[in-house]
Amino acid sequence: MKNGLVFLLISVLPLFGWMASHEVDFQKPKGWPEPHYNFRKNQLSNEKIQLGRALFYDPILSRNQTISCASCHLSYTAFTHVDHNLSHGIEDRIGNRNAPALMNLAWGKSFMWDGSVNHLDMQALAPISNPLEMDEKIENVVVKLKNSTLYPTLFTKAFGDSAITGERTLKAISQFLLTLVSANSKYDSVMRYESNFTDQEKVGYALFQKNCNSCHAEPLFTNNGFESNGLPLDSNLKDFGRMNVSRKSVDSLKFKVPTLRNIEFSFPYMHDGRFKKLKHVLNHYTSGIQKGPGLSSHLQKPIVLSPDEKADLTAFLLTLSDKTFLFDQKHSFPKQILSNN
Repeated sequence: MKNGLVFLLISVLPLFGWMASHEVDFQKPKGWPEPHYNFRKNQLSNEKIQLGRALFYDPILSRNQTISCASCHLSYTAFTHVDHNLSHGIEDRIGNRNAPALMNLAWGKSFMWDGSVNHLDMQALAPISNPLEMDEKIENVVVKLKNSTLYPTLFTKAFGDSAITGERTLKAISQFLLTLVSANSKYDSVMRYESNFTDQEKVGYALFQKNCNSCHAEPLFTNNGFESNGLPLDSNLKDFGRMNVSRKSVDSLKFKVPTLRNIEFSFPYMHDGRFKKLKHVLNHYTSGIQKGPGLSSHLQKPIVLSPDEKADLTAFLLTLSDKTFLFDQKHSFPKQILSNN
């Protein structure tokens, strides 16, 4: 019996060693708050991340296999799209909101413009099931994955067996999304005392701290809350934002505060993509805010900026561009995995 136990231990040790060697520790940028995501319930591994990356770029998730997550979330444009205001789905269906930029999601407590999803592991269900986007059911996705020549192998590498389930599929997508950490802009290098702002950027930073930081709080450049920023209601979309979820009138026209990181690349702006350029956004905050009972408490006093100050503030916002993140090949289309699929 003793010899058998020794043999058993020797035989399984390589397996445990293989599993441990492929686990990945989430790297929190220095000085950042602790992530909200509970990694103990979905421990990162290289294999799961690569599975999630393949799923993110594969149109197999949509009903007619023409639309992928990446169709609306392009890596080199801060994981959003820039060619139209509203998301486009299968059969060229048009959604009712602009695709949000995807980054630093480990710190998120709720997702979507109205916070209708409260856990990252469930987020992908929203576009998959939305009839204006992928128009598919997760159970049908699972069937397609099981019948593919690629995914049984990828799931085996990721989870140790070939069982393909909706839960595993969603958790794998989360794994890839969790790797989308943007923390290497010029702003970050200045905070690390590795470089310095120009005089104009320094003035812009002071203006930002005075006028913007209450909602777009550093270092994430969002407070992850919901605010009404005084945008007039689009009469065609009739989107009341957070109120659609909470059913509380106090939440009318409140939308999630987006991050300003990589804002240079994430146009068009606002939940409906109504502004094409940063100057249009600044013009809204200085002269376009529509007063109402739900207007953010941070916007009750007028924001006054001269043309020069708008230029200075824009110069600072451009320091939030992280090209290392945008063009990281680890986030791009997985050619070696999907090219021959």
